[in-house]
Amino acid sequence: MSTEVSEREVKRLLRVRSLLKKKKPDFIRMNSWRLPRLGDGWRHPRTLDNKIKWEKKGFPARVKIGYRKPKLVRGFHPCGRIEVLVHNVKELEKLDPKVHVVRIASTVGKRKEAEILKRAREIGLKVLNA
Repeated sequence: MSTEVSEREVKRLLRVRSLLKKKKPDFIRMNSWRLPRLGDGWRHPRTLDNKIKWEKKGFPARVKIGYRKPKLVRGFHPCGRIEVLVHNVKELEKLDPKVHVVRIASTVGKRKEAEILKRAREIGLKVLNA
């Protein structure tokens, strides 16, 4: 979060982001409803016969830039702070509790995780996967 943007503006944009998320359609792969071997994950439509590519009526929506979220809050955690992946205690020292929330990496062991949790409490950082 930059200093010139108020907390109020960030909260407003987070509300806008959640409203946009509700309106956004589910982007699914062409023929995934017909062929079980194809997953629902989005693939860019490439062939000339693809109805999603030509945005025909009655077919799922195509991914477009207009569905993007506000630039300021893109990548933020729903609580309104920037989510940071942490691997050790040293990485916690650079973070600000008013701006960041912490997620401990899955590769971190139990002993180091306990050290990170202890130091995060001292600093006042919120840990998402404690």
